[in-house]
Amino acid sequence: MIEVYTDGATSGNPGLSGAGIVIIHEGARKTYSVPLGMMTNHQAEFWAIIKALEICQNDHPEAIISLRSDSQAAVQAIDKEHTKNKDFQPLLEQILQLSSGFPYFFIKWIPEKQNKAADQLARGAIRQHQ
Repeated sequence: MIEVYTDGATSGNPGLSGAGIVIIHEGARKTYSVPLGMMTNHQAEFWAIIKALEICQNDHPEAIISLRSDSQAAVQAIDKEHTKNKDFQPLLEQILQLSSGFPYFFIKWIPEKQNKAADQLARGAIRQHQ
């Protein structure tokens, strides 16, 4: 099983955004700091999950994925496979499509204090824009 931690951050809302991703597989830890462009904080949270799933798809396509995010909006939408927010709908569909490619996919909400590494990576990605 692969543990994945994601976070999205923005400078302003909307503003320049970044995704932070931590992937732990067999004790090895890889980190990613991905600039995302201009978007809202919630959009950045969804995009962080998309980017993490794309990385997992390339590096570990047969893995069981246990993803953790501190975004209640994203976790709830993915859990329910539904969102009323039309801006999030295409992002949710992309996440559901990507996650369906893994044998098992679990997502769990975690408090911000348990997601500090991903948060720092996301903030670092914003600085890459500048």
